Amino acid sequence: MGKGPFSFKRSSSSKRRPKKFIGPPPSPFPSPPQPMRSPPTNNNNANYNNNLGVVAGGAAAAAAVKGKKKAGGARLWMRFDRFGGSELVECDKNAIIRRAAIPARDLRILGPVFSHSSSILAREKAMVVNLEFIKAIVTAEEVLLLDPLKQEVLPFADQLRQQLPQKSQSRIEEASPLDEQDNGMDVSTGRQWLPVPEAAEGLQCDLPFEFQVLEIALEVVCTFLDSSVADLEREAYPVLDELARNVSTKNLELVRSLKSNLTRLLARVQKVRDEIEHLLDDNEDMAQLYLTRKWIQNQQSEAFLGRSASISISNTAPHLRRLSSNKSGSLVTSNNMDYDDVEDLEMLLEAYFMQLDGTRNKILSVREYIDDTEDYVNIQLDNQRNELIQLQLTLTIASFAVAVETLISGIFGMNIPCVLYQMNGVFEPFVGGITAFCVLLFFVIFGYARWKKLLGS
Repeated sequence: MGKGPFSFKRSSSSKRRPKKFIGPPPSPFPSPPQPMRSPPTNNNNANYNNNLGVVAGGAAAAAAVKGKKKAGGARLWMRFDRFGGSELVECDKNAIIRRAAIPARDLRILGPVFSHSSSILAREKAMVVNLEFIKAIVTAEEVLLLDPLKQEVLPFADQLRQQLPQKSQSRIEEASPLDEQDNGMDVSTGRQWLPVPEAAEGLQCDLPFEFQVLEIALEVVCTFLDSSVADLEREAYPVLDELARNVSTKNLELVRSLKSNLTRLLARVQKVRDEIEHLLDDNEDMAQLYLTRKWIQNQQSEAFLGRSASISISNTAPHLRRLSSNKSGSLVTSNNMDYDDVEDLEMLLEAYFMQLDGTRNKILSVREYIDDTEDYVNIQLDNQRNELIQLQLTLTIASFAVAVETLISGIFGMNIPCVLYQMNGVFEPFVGGITAFCVLLFFVIFGYARWKKLLGS
């Protein structure tokens, strides 16, 4: 059985463990990431320098990893938690499938075959993001970024390191008053359950973690496409103006290469735009992308079941009925709480859809300018072609007049007895008369062509 994208011959439990290169020690796959200390706001420059050092160290580590044969099809991933902590890990396909709970075919979408395709897929516990060069698996707790050391992926990784800690800190400060309430603590077991439903509203007052990552990805992709379009515009207009002034083989070759680049760029922008438009047209797909909301509902269900079991042991039946009735009412309320509300995601997608639509309009305007330049060049070439045709017609008329004179001269050049041969002084007048007749014939035909508008003015 060959090594295909759906090959399951090699199991994920290989002898080689995922090697860690950067960041804190990696937690086991099922466990959620531990909160990390948010960086202070007055050390942004130092944090950015540290990020550069992390990337440089990761590049050196990746170079060492690439020098060895990766067992089981392991690939390099970078893991980000919701606090901006990052680490480089080497995971195979089966480990990623178990960790993110996604089907195996989704990993094929992130492969090199679909390198320039764009898709955002919603799964039960994860979101598969494939936008241009960004290939990531997003859950409610972490982000797994594929090939993080590529040159075009590094800005996305830097944005995640810079923005996730700030947004997570603001969310913690907003949710801290809710943590002080007693309705969210299970006293019997000592576990912290998610409050219902006030804390859920507090956690959802800002964009969920997965939408923060999606927003950063869309921002990086849209910025990259905008910069590409700006570079194309700066290159296109001088080349087209030069072609309009001088139609040459070199300028035509430059315009041909420019049109090829423009077509490829338009296709890439169109793919991202169509994917966002597809999500905006389907509310069910957008609702499935709310991973944090589904995670909160699962936690609430587990909390309710645990409390019901604990209360059933310690309390009497009437009290249990009354309490379970109240809790089940709040659970149903939280489960049905704005499940179909996709306004936040819709506004986010609409903003970037409009930005991509503007980028697409810029490309179309460049293409229209190219088409106008080509039409202008074709008009110039048609005008030159018409001038050549007029010159050819004029030369044809002159050749006809000269041919008539040559015919007469050829007739008299034969050795045929003629009376004119014995007349003295007749040669010069005869040649002058023939020449005058031919010139008159030329102007007559030329005037007729002008009268019929076969020649320009």
